[in-house]
Amino acid sequence: MKVMKFGGTSVGSVNSILNVKKIVESSEVPVIVVVSALGGITDQLINTSKIAAAGDPSYEKEFREIVMRHVNMVKEVIPSGERQVALQRQVRALLDELKDIFQGISLIKDLSAKTADTIVSYGERLSSIIVAELIDGAKWYDSRKFIKTEFKHNKHTLDKELTNALIKETFNAIHPVSVVGGFIASDKVSGDVTNLGRGGSDYTASIIAAALDASVLEIWTDVDGFMTADPKVISAAYPISELSYVEAMELCNFGAKVVYPPTIYPVCHKEIPIIVKNTFNPSAPGTIIVKEKSAAGGKAIKGISSINDTSLITVQGLGMVGVIGVNYRIFKALAKNGISVFMVSQASSENNTSIGVRTADTELACKALNEEFAKEIEMGEISWVTAESGLATVAIVGENMKHTPGIAGKLFGTLGRNGINVIACAQGASETNISFVIDARYLRKTLNVIHDSFFLSEYQVLNLFICGVGTVGGSLIEQIRCQQQKLMQQNGLKLNVVGISNHTRALFCREGIDLANFREDLKTKGIPNSPAILRDEVIGMNIFNSVFVDCTASADVASIYKELLSHNISVVAANKIAASSRYEDYFELKQIARHRGVKFLFETNVGAGLPIINTINDLRNSGDKILKIEAVLSGTLNYIFNKISADIPFSRTIRMAKEEGYSEPDPRIDLSGKDVIRKLVILAREAGYKLEQTDVEKNLFIPDEFFKGTLEEFWEKVPSLDADFEARRKVLESEKKHWRFVARFEEGKASVGLQEVDFRHPFYGLEGSNNIILLTTERYCEYPMMIQGYGAGAGVTAAGVFADIMSIANIR
Repeated sequence: MKVMKFGGTSVGSVNSILNVKKIVESSEVPVIVVVSALGGITDQLINTSKIAAAGDPSYEKEFREIVMRHVNMVKEVIPSGERQVALQRQVRALLDELKDIFQGISLIKDLSAKTADTIVSYGERLSSIIVAELIDGAKWYDSRKFIKTEFKHNKHTLDKELTNALIKETFNAIHPVSVVGGFIASDKVSGDVTNLGRGGSDYTASIIAAALDASVLEIWTDVDGFMTADPKVISAAYPISELSYVEAMELCNFGAKVVYPPTIYPVCHKEIPIIVKNTFNPSAPGTIIVKEKSAAGGKAIKGISSINDTSLITVQGLGMVGVIGVNYRIFKALAKNGISVFMVSQASSENNTSIGVRTADTELACKALNEEFAKEIEMGEISWVTAESGLATVAIVGENMKHTPGIAGKLFGTLGRNGINVIACAQGASETNISFVIDARYLRKTLNVIHDSFFLSEYQVLNLFICGVGTVGGSLIEQIRCQQQKLMQQNGLKLNVVGISNHTRALFCREGIDLANFREDLKTKGIPNSPAILRDEVIGMNIFNSVFVDCTASADVASIYKELLSHNISVVAANKIAASSRYEDYFELKQIARHRGVKFLFETNVGAGLPIINTINDLRNSGDKILKIEAVLSGTLNYIFNKISADIPFSRTIRMAKEEGYSEPDPRIDLSGKDVIRKLVILAREAGYKLEQTDVEKNLFIPDEFFKGTLEEFWEKVPSLDADFEARRKVLESEKKHWRFVARFEEGKASVGLQEVDFRHPFYGLEGSNNIILLTTERYCEYPMMIQGYGAGAGVTAAGVFADIMSIANIR
């Protein structure tokens, strides 16, 4: 024999209730079916009661909807004829009783607890007689006759001994199919209608299963079983195949609404397995809950659940230290007022105890505690008890957490890196649950980041905001699009681009943007953009594992880095402005990133995709010291001076560099040496030196007046330099030398300028747009370390940005 419970959604529509019929009739063993009220009816009964008690005649409209819901259900699921007529007569009789009760409370404008319990009982009484008539050969039983309660602690509690005896007596001879209404009961003394609380149909089924030693308890609902997290919040959540009773209880207590928490104990005591199944997807395996799981090992955390209406009440004062009985008085006062505490956290100094309660209980709890400690408060030994609301409680659950070092450390470290502050926490000695309280605004982010970092998700997720979709940004997006599938399959990494912007439009989508059509979507679906809007939208999305990627050259965009980093959003910048700005600003950004546990990466600021900054950091972190830096850092200028010839004048090489995408949109930034100065400043700073752009000596090769006026005027004037450059080039060629624009830093002095190098110099053979850097260090003193390769171009720069993103994901 087994017990099957069907929830409100399972009997909420014609299709679902017909599914119930198929499921029950397919059973090969006798079944006791426990049903809830039709979906939504209990809430509707409660609401109609309140309207009637207020003397509002509109309750009649609400009541008519209840009537039509049940009458139509009978018409739809029971074939016309004598069976339907007889059932409609039964349903109408119950609804007439209910109508009289509503009229009564409307006249006297009073709704007692006793009357309210009676009213809500009609939901299960009506649904159960409909289901009993629908299922072939089923027999209906009135659960009020064998589920008995007694009044204790201001509420109705189960009289277990009497109830068990009556269940055994009632079901002495097991019928092939028995149907009972869940939730409802009766007082063992007065016989008045009572109930087992919201969700009590599960409890009814468990009580019956335990009393009759059923082979299994099946809970049929509208989900495929217990999920690793709330699928409405976390799209990557998936069903858990197996749980222990302890794990299931912990998940239920902290908000997982799959099973009503008291359900587990009766069957656990008898070691009866619980199977949670989906009425709408009966072929799904569901979740089985047993005493001991069959599979050893597995993930440390089985699931995450939460309570999003939490208040934290703290009783504190130096007068509590060393005083025996304070906590006894706290919990006694709360118990007397029927307030449930779901989390407790106490300081080892004993000067404060924090308790988590539902928001609805906050006012009463504070009142009860202030009354209990009135004398101590008056004497100043204990502070006035107040509550902090707007909070949420999160619990991670799993028996494999037992004796597994590092779980709590990883949890709180992960939360910290994502800017989530833990207000209070608790872990029991059983080590199956770690509970903590956070600001409710960060609940979604918290659940996502835990699910992701503890491998409950199929993939690790990195959420990217890409600013700038020009040559570099566009190339980056294309590289990401081409690699997304491969990274998921081979590395378990999902790159989720949740924001894309250009200088006028911005597009945001938490689920991810289609990179194949992002330009059209940005144009048609994007919102007007500005640095302030971009900052507010990125921060406002409050999304986990966030990375802001700046592929612009905008000072305004760089100005928002500080706030992004302060909100635990990592920054990857191809934009050189922030790292080469005032030293104090650069240093502040580095410090914020270090303090917040996020990344501020800008490898491509120097040498595009070459690993120059990373190499310097590795040398310094290993104890080496950078003594001298010599470098050709402008791929644009190197391209220009490699292309200049008798056939290609100086002015033409500048246009070619721009056409090839090597130069800045305004090539004067390259020609002025400003770009190289920025790069040298960044390198010196990363090497451990305090350097400003104004400290760099400039030896330029173009007169200052060429950098004044408009870009069009520059293009008109620059050919006038061709003859001079050609004359100098001929001399250089005869001496077998090359021009190189060299950046140098040594002994605190920095300079940039055009140099002539002969064939013995490492810079002589530098081809195309390549960069080269020589690092002289304490270890690499006689023979400097040399890094050489492509130093310009959208593709390699985008690849360098991509590499920085990968380093944040710890993918190598």
